[in-house]
Amino acid sequence: MAMTIHVDIVSAESEIYSGLAKMVYAPAEMGEVGIAPMHAPLVTRLKPGEVRLDLGEGKEMKYFYVSGGILEVQPYTVTVLADTAIRAADLDEAAVLEAKKRAEDTLTGQAADMEFAKAQVELHEAAAQLRAIERIRRQS
Repeated sequence: MAMTIHVDIVSAESEIYSGLAKMVYAPAEMGEVGIAPMHAPLVTRLKPGEVRLDLGEGKEMKYFYVSGGILEVQPYTVTVLADTAIRAADLDEAAVLEAKKRAEDTLTGQAADMEFAKAQVELHEAAAQLRAIERIRRQS
């Protein structure tokens, strides 16, 4: 049996996933990280994006959207603490596309600095959610 690492993905509302994986991929602030069993301890901030779990043994990858948060890595445990975490299969594409359009409209208008910054964050989050939806589609 291949070595595995225990993964917990937790949002402010609930536990989203708890189980074993062969590899974990996460959107760290400085770039995507890949975590295998016996990885060196690490704590880093996450940016909005996709967490991918390779379950190994021919099983399908699992995809999750996180709005940001903290990634803690220990040799046999990975914990993702996210403000918002959603299974990619549960994302509503129509709602994401609408949020993206609203953010783009705000960015092209004459918005105040605060609205502009908020719109940039919303656009970035919508793009990350759409990438997760697209991966699920390609996998099916």
